[in-house]
Amino acid sequence: MVDERIRVVIAKPGLDGHDRGAKVVARALRDAGMEVVYTGLHQTPEQIVETVVQEDADAVGLSVLSGAHMTLFARLVELLRDRGVDDVVVFGGGIIPEEDVPELRRIGVTGIFTSGATTGEIVDWVRERVGEPAGG
Repeated sequence: MVDERIRVVIAKPGLDGHDRGAKVVARALRDAGMEVVYTGLHQTPEQIVETVVQEDADAVGLSVLSGAHMTLFARLVELLRDRGVDDVVVFGGGIIPEEDVPELRRIGVTGIFTSGATTGEIVDWVRERVGEPAGG
C-alpha cells in the first residue's frame, strides 16, 4: 500500500542552535497525521533541498531565529527551482520582522509564522495549502 499522508520536511538552516520551536511544529504535524522528517540542526539549504527531493516531500518548513532568514529562504527557493521542484510548498517561522514578509512572499515563501502562531494554525495552513493527497 502506498503511503498517502502529507509529507513535510522541517529544517533548521544555518548556525542557530535553538530548535524547540521546530520540534514542537514537527510533533504537531505528525500528531495531525502527517509524515514528518526533521533534519536536525545546522543544515545548509543544499542539504535541506536534498532531503526534500529524497523524501518526495509535499512541503518544507524552515525555522530561522538567527536573522539570516532572507538569505536562507532565498537560497532554498532558488535551489528548489534549480532542481525543477516547483510543487513543494515552502513555509517558515521564527524571528522574522514584519517588513521582511512581503519580500519573502515575493520569492516564493507562501507561509510565514512568527512568534505567537499556534501549532493548530500551522497544521491547518499546511492542510489547506498542500491538500490531503488522493486517498488520504
